[in-house]
Amino acid sequence: VRVEETRAGKYEARVSVGPHSFLSDEPAAVGGRNAGPSPYDLLAAGLGACTVMTLRMYADRKGWPVERVTTTVTHAKDYADDCDHCEDGRKVDVFERTIKIDGDLDADQHARMIEIADKCPVHRTLEGTAHIRTHVAAE
Repeated sequence: VRVEETRAGKYEARVSVGPHSFLSDEPAAVGGRNAGPSPYDLLAAGLGACTVMTLRMYADRKGWPVERVTTTVTHAKDYADDCDHCEDGRKVDVFERTIKIDGDLDADQHARMIEIADKCPVHRTLEGTAHIRTHVAAE
């Protein structure tokens, strides 16, 4: 993944992922031009895409009659009221995920699919402890 400023807008950036390219930007309300999804939108999209793909793989492996999986993800900052290890007043990131599974599944199969959603790799990364190593590019 390569990201560079376009200089067309204050925050606008071109994201290149292999042969794919698109813009990312901030909403107009915070000084951007809204020319593409925000960084948090991209995180939410990654969670949604990974969830759909994970559930599709699982349903296919089990031979279950799943016609379509749809996931909606939103992101917000919320106070850590119910967080035992958080400082008072600290805000935490909250991703709300809604999953719709179309297909002729019984209640046990449906419940298992929802359990499997929590095993998607991006879900595990967001809930885990990721480490970011930063390097300075050579001149």
